[in-house]
Amino acid sequence: MDKPPLHDTTPQPEAEKPSGIPAPSGAANLIDTDYVVGQDNIKGRFLFNLDIHGKVFSISALTVVLFVVLALALQSEVEPLFGAIRGWLTSNLAWFFLGSANIFVLLCLFLIVSPLGKVRLGGKDATPDHSYAGWFSMLFAAGMGIGLMFYGVAEPMSHFSASMGGVSLGEDGLRTDWAPLGAAAGNAQEAASLAMASTIFHWGLHPWAIYAIVALALALFSFNKGLPLSIRSIFYPLLGERVWGWPGHVIDILAVFATLFGLATSLGLGAEQAAGGLDHLFGITASNTSKVLLIVGITAIALLSVLAGLDKGVKRLSQLNMVLAILLLGFIIVVGPTLAIITGFFSNLGSYLTHLPALSNPIGREDANFSQGWTAFYWAWWISWSPFVGMFIARVSRGRTVREFLVAVLLVPSLASVLWMTAFGGTGIGQLVGDGFTGVQDAALELKLFAMLAQLPLAEITSFIGIILVIVFFITSSDSGSLVIDTITAGGKINAPTPQRVFWVIIEGVIAIALLLGGGLVALQAMAVSTGLPFTIVLLVGCVAIVKGLMSEPR
Repeated sequence: MDKPPLHDTTPQPEAEKPSGIPAPSGAANLIDTDYVVGQDNIKGRFLFNLDIHGKVFSISALTVVLFVVLALALQSEVEPLFGAIRGWLTSNLAWFFLGSANIFVLLCLFLIVSPLGKVRLGGKDATPDHSYAGWFSMLFAAGMGIGLMFYGVAEPMSHFSASMGGVSLGEDGLRTDWAPLGAAAGNAQEAASLAMASTIFHWGLHPWAIYAIVALALALFSFNKGLPLSIRSIFYPLLGERVWGWPGHVIDILAVFATLFGLATSLGLGAEQAAGGLDHLFGITASNTSKVLLIVGITAIALLSVLAGLDKGVKRLSQLNMVLAILLLGFIIVVGPTLAIITGFFSNLGSYLTHLPALSNPIGREDANFSQGWTAFYWAWWISWSPFVGMFIARVSRGRTVREFLVAVLLVPSLASVLWMTAFGGTGIGQLVGDGFTGVQDAALELKLFAMLAQLPLAEITSFIGIILVIVFFITSSDSGSLVIDTITAGGKINAPTPQRVFWVIIEGVIAIALLLGGGLVALQAMAVSTGLPFTIVLLVGCVAIVKGLMSEPR
């Protein structure tokens, strides 16, 4: 994989800047507030140095450390609190998350067909940094993660079982089942179609529209306007010079919190699945102790990756992950129900488009458990991940037009997700319906992947590869995530000192441990939803800034 470009964030000369946004005189003030400590270099090696934005770094770090201490010290007290937070947010604000995600999709579609789609990221004379093949592969890599490994079999099977069970009502007349839409009681074919459509809905256009909004905004205001590569820069058209003061500090701090807890959720899911896989293969009990040891061990490997640098560390691990993921996907397609997977790709895509309007509806939903427990959580999780994924996509997309950028970012990863879910989830459903194998249905969420693989040839080898994939996704997510958080807390500077990334890698692992011990999966989901909520507001305001910024650009 090509190395993401490390661009120069120095503002362009005044004559080259678009007329819509003046040169940011306050950008210098942003750098002036940084602290540079101990830059004592000896033959290129550092003794100790920091290059941070004092307010953003200090408030973010101190708040997170305080949260970890309280979560670990008050485990029994915080567990019900996390459950209550998640339940209240998803039950009362599901409409807000669903409606916001719809706005992001509609804005992306509008920009694709509007004249604003002709704007080129980096200026009208910019050329792409990467070929189509390299660019598409990096977009595909950004779409692969621990979530696809954890939910690839688990989610389609869960929706299928719930749909087959039909609708059930409580004494108050409200639905108590978890089936999407109107379910499909006793109809295996319709239940499978609905299950795959619902799964693809959670991994298709909507999440990638969320990522695209952040990536487009960062690319536009960094490459075209010469502003720092930081979330606050998106708001320059709306806040002007105030973006370098406390309004900008708050925006960047929210981005740090959202990214940290979004990453912690993914790392916690990865630990759950890796521990379950080790128990399945080697009989190592999946206890809290084993999960904590996994997080500690993998965080240590992530630290080594950080110290090795971008080229020798995360780049090589990402390449390894891509190869293993493609091999595992290809293996399932070849030795699994090949014809059913190939035909299912197109039929599942059709089912997704058919059910998309109903699944996107934010109000008047009868399937409250599904829309609140699944969709609202997913949208909040994707939004909390958006600074991380969006910054990566922005850095590899210089030179593309807005139209070209949005078509690729929306469609390429979405189609890859459709194929992944069809192969993994479709195979699991086929084992239940066609072969009568109930092991996948009965297994815990984190074990459904391994139960499905157990019915295919070379089960021990593929299950071990699955565990390795989860672990390496864990490492690359932690490493790349620390780079993004460090960029934000360093005032938008990309080449910040290594000790700062080391600090954030450790913090990510500690947060994942604290949440696992303080409430498990519910706690992880609660914090993803909690941090996703305020950042949703940030993104909605950012949509206005994108349009204003694009309107000031030559087309």
